[in-house]
Amino acid sequence: MDTEQTKVSADVVVTESKNDEDSFTKVKSKKTQKRKRDQDGADMDTGEPMATKRPQFPPISGDKLKGPDEMRKIAVPAHRYTPLKENWMKIFTPIVENLQLQVRFNLKTRNVEIKTCKETQDIGSLTKAADFVRAFILGFQVEDALTLIRLDELFLESFDVTDVKPLKGDHLSRAIGRIAGKGGKTKFTIENVTKTRIVLADTKVHILGSFQNIKMARTAICNLILGSPPSKVYGNIRVVASRTAERF
Repeated sequence: MDTEQTKVSADVVVTESKNDEDSFTKVKSKKTQKRKRDQDGADMDTGEPMATKRPQFPPISGDKLKGPDEMRKIAVPAHRYTPLKENWMKIFTPIVENLQLQVRFNLKTRNVEIKTCKETQDIGSLTKAADFVRAFILGFQVEDALTLIRLDELFLESFDVTDVKPLKGDHLSRAIGRIAGKGGKTKFTIENVTKTRIVLADTKVHILGSFQNIKMARTAICNLILGSPPSKVYGNIRVVASRTAERF
């Protein structure tokens, strides 16, 4: 009896395993599929591709290449109307004669408008002219702002005193006073050592110069805002300036 029961149970297990095998689908391994693809690729014909003709287009004229005329507008605040009027010819002449651009002051919108024309050779001159006018409106002298047109390595950077340290009231006034110094002495010293030009307009600080020199001047001004004495700032600037002079 025991042997018969074991035989029956063994038959049942075999039938169940067969049913399980039928229910599952066999998945081919990825390696075999990859090998087959490689073999098929090897069997394929490696004939030369069909030669196609290269399209030939006529050359584009210079007028079409330039595209439409571009314009830049620089807003002029009320306190800069009189200086702009007095120095208009000094601003007008280099923009029109040297950069071959068109410039005008729109009385309705109070903007200086600079536009390219047919005589404009370099499209980058529009950006130079806009930077030149913007520098003058921020408070720089015309002669200093003119260097933005003549030299490519000069930049203009602006930041607020409160961006460095959130000061208010008399604390803010004292920080601005530390930057300027007695009779502008501190500001002039920073300008001469770092070879930059600095404009203090209320809480705004504008720096004109090369990238490395702007970095030195900005560091000195930030230290003054944070409360460092001017004598310590002078020493640090001179050390950094001497290092850069030796490097170059």
